[in-house]
Amino acid sequence: MGIFDTHAHYLREDFGEELDGLLAELPSMGVERVLAVGCDLESSLEEIALAERYRYIKAAAGIHPEHAAELPADWEKRLEEMLGSENVCALGEIGLDYHYPEPPRELQREVFERQLIMANRRDMAVIIHSRDACEDTMNLLREYKPRGVLHCFSGSAETAREAVGLGLYIGFTGVLTFKNAKKAVAACEAVPLDRLLLETDCPYMAPEPFRGKKSHSGMIPRTAAKMAEIKGVSTEEMIETARRNGERLFGL
Repeated sequence: MGIFDTHAHYLREDFGEELDGLLAELPSMGVERVLAVGCDLESSLEEIALAERYRYIKAAAGIHPEHAAELPADWEKRLEEMLGSENVCALGEIGLDYHYPEPPRELQREVFERQLIMANRRDMAVIIHSRDACEDTMNLLREYKPRGVLHCFSGSAETAREAVGLGLYIGFTGVLTFKNAKKAVAACEAVPLDRLLLETDCPYMAPEPFRGKKSHSGMIPRTAAKMAEIKGVSTEEMIETARRNGERLFGL
């Protein structure tokens, strides 16, 4: 089928001893590419190591806003070194998350901004996390105009249209299949076919009928089918289009 899961977290702490068997099996499920995404320095190294072992995996390295207060003094230097790996094709995931009071919002914005500057300097795509922080996220994206994707999109159709106007892609997870996902469906309707990406955000966001279970890249056809229904194309065309979009964005 040529599936490209453009956002997955394949960490040993989440999958345990099942991880290697699952990763070996994914190609037989139609998975052609996976972008394994780091959230801090340690997980980024772990995802890069997977990319070195599995030919269909590429990695992204970055600092998630939840980890903004845990950074060593040399974090930028260490991140820059990871971005130089031939197996790394994006900086992420980065962004803002105001759902909880910590880390402080000012610190989150500083770490996000420094990574946007780093990505633009390297002409590298970014993977953006935005939760309950739409206004500040969009202000920084308007200022720096990176190329990249708003992943696991939870914003409005209006925000999606503006993001596309800034040159960004929009990624949707299994949430799109949930019965109460009216906002996500409306946003998906607003995004042109050539700016849509398919992702799992695994081990989270499993699509129906697997909701509540541990997600993996082999479940993407469920999300693709719903996205295809919204956009008026076949599931096969949606998978193919989303794969091409991801390859274009990440230079693969």
